[in-house]
Amino acid sequence: MHYPPETASVMLIAQMIATVLQASDPQKMQNTFESFCHSVVNKGQQIVHKLLGDQFKEQLDMLRVLMSNALFDEKLEKWLKPEGFQSLMALIGTNGQGIGTSSLSIYIHNLENLDDISSDEHQALDVFIDQLYEEMDKVSGQFLNCEGSGLYALQSSCNHSCEPNAEVNFPYNNSTLALKALHSIQPGEEIVICYLEECDRGRSRHTRQRVLRENYLFTCSCPKCESQAGDPDVTSSEDDEDSMEEVS
Repeated sequence: MHYPPETASVMLIAQMIATVLQASDPQKMQNTFESFCHSVVNKGQQIVHKLLGDQFKEQLDMLRVLMSNALFDEKLEKWLKPEGFQSLMALIGTNGQGIGTSSLSIYIHNLENLDDISSDEHQALDVFIDQLYEEMDKVSGQFLNCEGSGLYALQSSCNHSCEPNAEVNFPYNNSTLALKALHSIQPGEEIVICYLEECDRGRSRHTRQRVLRENYLFTCSCPKCESQAGDPDVTSSEDDEDSMEEVS
């Protein structure tokens, strides 16, 4: 799972509103969006989405007012009330999929796969590519991709596992999403993906579960979490600090 950039998430709300208002059946389109998980509270497990924290209250209300001033329509009055807007943000926070494409990477890939050039030309091409990346780094740093945010109904219906059997990818370098099997999946076996970012997947069970509770409102009980149930309830950073103290 790749979290989308914040600015793309804000624009996704605007696109959702525009899509509903331009639809031949606005109510049906609104219902389609609301079929995505958009809870801010899991009453069964008594978990509250981090968006309801006091640190976000002022920013959320300001964003709601600005969005309402720009795009208000009676058909979507519910979405632009405080409670409805929180649900809308939770919908995007829970289901929004980051989309990264790179025309530069396609260009470089095509250059590197040229067959009808001499070895000297290949060497010159390598130098050119290195120089190109250096110049690009001066302007954009590490942000070489075009990033966006999208909602995918099928992908969003996949449950989470800290040991997934499939992963999200974008094989055509556009917004077309595919689920790629990580190993053989047997008939009848559930397809599961990992909601965590790459940097969080190797962290302790306690840290993984905290991230999932804050962002997705559930306590993970996948095979990996169950096998680590006896591990200490400490965050990964605390684990690292303890290890450093032992070494010193």
